[in-house]
Amino acid sequence: MAASLPSEATANWWRDAAIYQIYVRSFADGDGDGTGDLAGVRAKLPHLVELGVDAIWFTPWYLSPLADGGYDVADYRTIDPAFGSLAEAEKLIAQARELGIRTIVDVVPNHVSDQHAWFRAALAAGPGSPERELFHFRTGRGTDGELPPNDWVSEFGGVPWTRLEDGEWYLHLFATQQPDLNWAHPAVRHEHEDVLRFWFERGVSGVRIDSAALLVKDPALPDFVKGRDPHPFTDRDELHDIYRSWRAIADEYGAVFVGEVWLPDSERFARYLRPDELHTAFNFNFLACPWAAGRLRTAIDGTIAEHASVGAPATWVLCNHDVTRTVTRYGREDTEFDFGAKSFGTPTDLALGTRRARAAALLSLALPGAAYLYQGEELGLPEADIPRDRIQDPMHFRSGGTDPGRDGCRVPLPWSAQAPYAGFGSTAEPWLPQPADWSSYAADRQSADPQSMLSLYREALRLRRTEPGFRVAAGSGAQQMTWLPSAPGVLAFTRTGGLICVANLGAEPVELPGHTDILLTSGPLDGEGRLPQDTTAWLRN
Repeated sequence: MAASLPSEATANWWRDAAIYQIYVRSFADGDGDGTGDLAGVRAKLPHLVELGVDAIWFTPWYLSPLADGGYDVADYRTIDPAFGSLAEAEKLIAQARELGIRTIVDVVPNHVSDQHAWFRAALAAGPGSPERELFHFRTGRGTDGELPPNDWVSEFGGVPWTRLEDGEWYLHLFATQQPDLNWAHPAVRHEHEDVLRFWFERGVSGVRIDSAALLVKDPALPDFVKGRDPHPFTDRDELHDIYRSWRAIADEYGAVFVGEVWLPDSERFARYLRPDELHTAFNFNFLACPWAAGRLRTAIDGTIAEHASVGAPATWVLCNHDVTRTVTRYGREDTEFDFGAKSFGTPTDLALGTRRARAAALLSLALPGAAYLYQGEELGLPEADIPRDRIQDPMHFRSGGTDPGRDGCRVPLPWSAQAPYAGFGSTAEPWLPQPADWSSYAADRQSADPQSMLSLYREALRLRRTEPGFRVAAGSGAQQMTWLPSAPGVLAFTRTGGLICVANLGAEPVELPGHTDILLTSGPLDGEGRLPQDTTAWLRN
């Protein structure tokens, strides 16, 4: 087991950390009821220690009707009973910390559940009440208010307005059950600042901010006009004052933020990472990039440049709870990720996808900055096909049934090949059905195989933690890398500490650059010691 964290906690641990995302409902079922829970997570902490991660990020574990996988929060200070209790969460945070693993929780500031006490009070109070000022209630357009107040489109597709029996409409950029909060109201700001303190007091080391660029709306709620600046509900300048106030609170506790910021404008994106705002933000340009050397190099260069301008470390991520799993995406003809392009029945070559996912793992873990892994990524899990009558994701229903939704990447994990339900739980069928071959990906089976995806990730994270080539010189930031001359289709770079990473995305095997040792490869070299297609190597210079 890993040693406890040092008493003088390293203030900059987050700059190059390996952080593991846990979707509690599907991680491990401790009480056998078919739903993952905190007891299950505690039981699997040894897996995370052996994997070698520095922190775990929990998607929302709060009280929720689960209309959107927990991102519809009814009470931020209560753990959902399906997952456990607040006392169990505190115990988990403390136990993980003793093992050298910090905890990051998810905060969803754009909206709450329609079962939240505030929204229920707003419905009961009626039009014109102070309670409704906490949300965006409006009268409709048309002769009798029968049309939505504006022409916005929901993030899940369709109209983001729902009309009540009293005639007013309320805004929800996501599902109907997720009413948007009015961030112009001081009570909304005060409540969220109090929630941050609540969790920091319980030992949490960081907060992931959901939909971080969507909170503030133009108070007039005007129609959307393409190209008009500023956007009526995305990336409003008022957001930065909010995050500056949050940063002051985090600094009191030595805690950090990571923002979910989907913005195409690199300069606007970097503003969120100024020294008095968020510490980090997810790098979605890299995540959505196709498996193509030129596009990946452009994404890497752009990411490092935009972060360097504000002295922030990049974050590298290949998939998460919203995105098609890496093995499946890289095995398709179109290897990009686009929510709008998802469809049923897309052909996938899993052998090809797995080879590329292994290569992508070493490529992303070699880049300077922090790395995020989504649960099951270390097992090489593919996207699962969920029977239509078992799909729960609101994205599927909002699309009229054309979008398969996100449940395919949220299937409960396989832990033990010979156990019921592949070891996820003991008695009840999991809340989402596992594919028939799920046990072949089980962690215990992969632990015994030195060539497995799990063994690759364990060794990669061990080297990332111990090999001098990954270290960053004091005071020099975390963005130190230099591209090396390479053949078309090849990405080759060196880190300041001496690490060389070579990823061959071309059609032909390539010679390795000069080196003293081969540290790790995602697949075997060919008979002449060359790096084959869709393979990555780590070398010591």
